Amino acid sequence: MSSSTGYTVKSPPGSDGDAQVPSGSPLDEADAEELTLAAEAAEAEAQAAEARAEAARARVRAAESRRRARTASQRLDATEPVKAQALSSYSAATDEPRDAQTPGERSNAHPADPTQSSTSTDDDRGDTAHPAKAESLPRASLRDALGRLLRRRSTMVAVALVVIALALAGSGYSIRHHHNVAENNRRAAEFTAAARQGVVALTTLDFNRATADVQRVLDNSTGSFRGDFQARAADFTTVIQQSQVATEGKVNATAIESMTKDSAVVLVAATSQVTNSAGARQEPRAWRLSVTVTREGDQLKMSKVEFVP
Repeated sequence: MSSSTGYTVKSPPGSDGDAQVPSGSPLDEADAEELTLAAEAAEAEAQAAEARAEAARARVRAAESRRRARTASQRLDATEPVKAQALSSYSAATDEPRDAQTPGERSNAHPADPTQSSTSTDDDRGDTAHPAKAESLPRASLRDALGRLLRRRSTMVAVALVVIALALAGSGYSIRHHHNVAENNRRAAEFTAAARQGVVALTTLDFNRATADVQRVLDNSTGSFRGDFQARAADFTTVIQQSQVATEGKVNATAIESMTKDSAVVLVAATSQVTNSAGARQEPRAWRLSVTVTREGDQLKMSKVEFVP
């Protein structure tokens, strides 16, 4: 009596189970071995397909990381090019597709799919070029920052030069104005002193020294006034001597009416005290005079004297 015997053929993954082949079937042992090899090949192919899918997902993650790194590099401030370059280099170094795979996955993926090698090579070439592209961004930003810095510095230098020029112009004007004021004051003081001296000489006369007093008036005069006074000098001396009086003049106030470089009109308020030969004094007499003072060589003298009512 024969017993029912058989052997089991391993089914490929995803089937309902291993196939039970009874004894006495047309399948012999060679057919069973062929089925086993086919099942193992199908399993290897499934593993290779899974490895390729994992590699594709790794490449997608690497591309997304590079895109984020490029966006971050473009948004970096122009004044921080070193940080942008470090970020780009770090992204390029850490986002390689090969690093996302394990050694076992690389060994399984390359023999199973010949096209995988060329794809990875292309990705590696792209990843190798990526740092250069990212590195060009901070360099351009550095050039822009340097350009803005130079333009800002040029603007500041121009503004500083304008301010300095205005300050120098203002200082020059102030110095010149001060010099002009000081010069006018000095000239006014000289003309006023000459007018005082001339009026005192004209109002101070003594019968005892009439000739010397008249000469003193002539010495302080010039122009038309000197000519007229000199023509009457002898008669004027005689009148003083015969009157037996002495007068003493005093200037009380002066004011510049007009002035040029070489002449000035000075208003003079003066008084004269008259004393006769007996020593009796009369009431002081007040005089208001308009004296024109003119420069003659290095001296200032009276050129015109008028009585002001």
